[in-house]
Amino acid sequence: MIEKLEEIKLKALDEVEKCNDEASINNAKSKYLGKKSEFSEIMSSMGKLSSDEKREVGAKSNEVRTIVTEAFSNRLKTIKDLELNKKLENDKIDLTLPSKKRKRGTKHPLTLVREEIEDLFISMGYDVVDGPEVDSDSNCFEMLNLPKGHPARDAQDSFYITQEMLLRTHTSTMQVRSMLANVDKKPFKIICPGKTYRRDDDDATHSHQFSQIEGLVVGRDISLSDLKGTLLLLARKMLGNDRDIRFRASYFPFTEPSYEVDVSCFNCNKKGCPMCKGTGWIEILGCGIVHPNVLENCGFDHNKYQGFAFGIGIERVAMLKYGITDIRNFYTNDYRFLNNFDRKEM
Repeated sequence: MIEKLEEIKLKALDEVEKCNDEASINNAKSKYLGKKSEFSEIMSSMGKLSSDEKREVGAKSNEVRTIVTEAFSNRLKTIKDLELNKKLENDKIDLTLPSKKRKRGTKHPLTLVREEIEDLFISMGYDVVDGPEVDSDSNCFEMLNLPKGHPARDAQDSFYITQEMLLRTHTSTMQVRSMLANVDKKPFKIICPGKTYRRDDDDATHSHQFSQIEGLVVGRDISLSDLKGTLLLLARKMLGNDRDIRFRASYFPFTEPSYEVDVSCFNCNKKGCPMCKGTGWIEILGCGIVHPNVLENCGFDHNKYQGFAFGIGIERVAMLKYGITDIRNFYTNDYRFLNNFDRKEM
């Protein structure tokens, strides 16, 4: 048996040098040390040997197993090292070649402005809520104090899908949804950013689709001074710390009183220039105290609760903030235009 074990060792060591991959090594190892190998047969027949023969054959078998196993392991390591070196050689990178500058995207200017406004109002305790762009005629008009036949609805050239459903003309629909969802009728503060749609001829300052942020506060003892302080903070955050605002009386069916809000021209500082058409002021949004009918329609007692609301166009703010003169630039996806906003704010 000693001679047979020595013969197995020599044959295995000879064959291991001929193995060129992991599969051939595994096959050879199974052939010489596996369950059906001559080596295993010798191990199985050791029970018939005397004690002295067992010690001698056992020592020899351990020697053979160790040598052959190490030979296969070393050969496998050599093969893997060769494969790795070959792969590295084929995949090597020439570091002397000039690099390719990859174009990367950036946030859209409307997204930048929306997120900046959201951050401001979140810091003041407002919730940001979202709603459907397709809404009912009731939510768009009737609940907001514009009943059927109301003259103000003639100007709302809307995209109707059915007689009762349309693309929302303003994010004020979220006023209605938020107040109706407030089952306990508790005070709340929200802003509602989103897209709105109106029939309009697209030009440098108008679009049939535009983005708006609606703001709504409902609570006790809400006054016009609360609204003015909020909008002054908004104007200074978005357009500069030295901006002033002024209120001009206006009319909206869902607020009473209603106002248009102007911001002092940041180009001439109220002196008058072409940008502000010589007035020193630029219109930025509409606002007012929530009409009692709107509160009652949504389940709030107008004798106990008051509120203010405002709606601001995101495109309008972005055009003023970044000096953009054509609203259509926001929707062309021109990389040259968008690349202007790939910078950090200082």
